[in-house]
Amino acid sequence: MSNLDVLLLDDEPIVGKRLKPALAKVGCEVEVFQNPVEALKRIDEKFFDVVVTDISMAEVDGMQVLEHVVAKNNATKVIMITGFAMMSLAREAMEKGAFDFIAKPFKPDDLRAIIARAAEALGKPIAFEAGESA
Repeated sequence: MSNLDVLLLDDEPIVGKRLKPALAKVGCEVEVFQNPVEALKRIDEKFFDVVVTDISMAEVDGMQVLEHVVAKNNATKVIMITGFAMMSLAREAMEKGAFDFIAKPFKPDDLRAIIARAAEALGKPIAFEAGESA
């Protein structure tokens, strides 16, 4: 089983701290970024199977990250995180090519379930059992 390369971008450090180990447990290689500009540079350097990005960030927002990823390689599955469940923004993200959308607060299992679906869609299934502890 091959690992899934995941880039996780959220300007809140706690998000990466909580999610990286939870995703590593199910076979994901996770690179965590808090700065969207640095994340975009890394996306240009390396192919990621999945990009998980917060929508609302200061310098570059998640919609710009989504557009950048889709333009670079539309095989990458992009999952959008938002602190406020803004459904119009969610719909816009989906129209622009996002794979899925998750609203904060969420449990690591919730994100793992979406990443498992993305992995399945990529033909790279990961070992995920709902209800596993983080």
